[in-house]
Amino acid sequence: MEGEKEITRAPSMDDVDHTKLLDADAMKLAEMGYAQDMKRNFSVWSVLGVGFSLTNSWFGISAAMITGINSGGPLLIIYGIILIAIISTAVGISLSELASAFPNAGGQYFWANELAPKRYANFASYLTGWFAWAGSIFTSASVALAMGSALVGCWQLGHPDFTIKSWHVFVAYQLANLFCFFFNCYGKTLPKVATFTLYTSLLSFIVILITVPATAPTHQHAKFVFATFINNTGWSEGGIAFIVGLVNTNWAFACLDCATHMAEEVHKPERMIPIAIMGTVAIGFVTSWFFSIAMFFSIVGDFSEIASTATLVPILELFYRALNNKGGAIFLEVLIIATGFGCLIASHTWQSRLCWSFARDRGLPGHKWLSQVHPVLDVPVYAHFFSCLIVAVVGCLYLGSYTAFNSMVTACIVLLYVSYAIPVICLLTRGRSNIPHGPFWLGPFGLVSNIVLLAWTLFTIVMYSFPYYKPVTAGTMNYVSAVYGVVVIIIAVDWLVRGKQSYRGQATRHMEAEEVVRRESVISNSFFALTKVI
Repeated sequence: MEGEKEITRAPSMDDVDHTKLLDADAMKLAEMGYAQDMKRNFSVWSVLGVGFSLTNSWFGISAAMITGINSGGPLLIIYGIILIAIISTAVGISLSELASAFPNAGGQYFWANELAPKRYANFASYLTGWFAWAGSIFTSASVALAMGSALVGCWQLGHPDFTIKSWHVFVAYQLANLFCFFFNCYGKTLPKVATFTLYTSLLSFIVILITVPATAPTHQHAKFVFATFINNTGWSEGGIAFIVGLVNTNWAFACLDCATHMAEEVHKPERMIPIAIMGTVAIGFVTSWFFSIAMFFSIVGDFSEIASTATLVPILELFYRALNNKGGAIFLEVLIIATGFGCLIASHTWQSRLCWSFARDRGLPGHKWLSQVHPVLDVPVYAHFFSCLIVAVVGCLYLGSYTAFNSMVTACIVLLYVSYAIPVICLLTRGRSNIPHGPFWLGPFGLVSNIVLLAWTLFTIVMYSFPYYKPVTAGTMNYVSAVYGVVVIIIAVDWLVRGKQSYRGQATRHMEAEEVVRRESVISNSFFALTKVI
């Protein structure tokens, strides 16, 4: 009896924490060479909340709608949304198939490592991980800028004598980034925050969709909404103007890989992640398309005056002219800001998971710290802090050149597409029938989706590099090619100096996987034995 009492006291909190290793999800993860470091606190709804809150297409359209009109008019937005939604469906199918077959928080960089020929697996994976993380940083920066502009714009509308300067927006940018940082510092509340932001976005969408058209004193005719092409870019070719403006619509459907990086925080990720990805595309299309139609019908007065508003936030000016009430307009913009904060919180979740998972395989400098998960907070605190710090530094570029900053926004779209394209190329090279399929597998439709993704990636690399306006000056130049160059140089230097020798690639991980499985099995068996005695 005395010995039995001693055994009863033996299990510690560390032992209890190992119950997370007893399920099939954790054992599958161990077979990939990873321990279950994160708790699986997310449901399919909270993962969908993170995915949609980040992509949040109607919010993206509200932030970039008027800018897009200058490069194609309402016709660009209305039909551009349909085009990008079709492409995003193909992208979503491609990501969902891979996430279902290989559910891992590393997402695209892990898939590239598994699917690429052994000779190139490490470099392909390393390249993918860097492109994906860089894309996430630029995405967070673009969302923070939209929040900063909206906050300052609301102040200006209430104080007409106030003249907005770039440093005002910069300060608001930094405050928004800092405010949203704290929401990702505690793991247990994050699923609730994600679900809340999903409902906030949908509720805000409904309120604005009903209020603005209902209160607008006049409405535009259908021809303006569905058949008006506007070209204020200086490009004589309408097609080029359309493509340049398409960047803004494309931004509203970016970041579809977000849910894949939550694969180790949700049960049955091989089923739940595809649901979250495809649900994000579906909700995004419906909300953004109807939002755009409603707003275009509700434009009051001259369009050029709305585009050149002193608030620097055209959608806020549109609200003011429709409602003819500053308080009401600011209230509707606050709903957009609340939605935007949810978007930035989700973006922080996404970028921190990318940073953390990539650091586990020693893909980043300082990986010993970046790969740690706080035992109490249950989040990768160092990865989260470091990523947000980089976002804060990137924001400084807004003070130097707004055009250069816009180029980085474009880079976030293209870099993410490239990070999707690399594992898809590896998949097609290996053969779609030569990998274990997950529950989500669409066969021929998946193949077509892969081809569409690759073709669109190539298209964006070339066409999104065109200048935004002509004639081209230092102030109107598209510097996205320079951004690509800087990112590639950083990757090349880190690969040659550190990554090539230390990166934990396919061969090493497969070899270590057996040890991880054995260790977790021993822990699991020991835990069962202890609980049986108890």
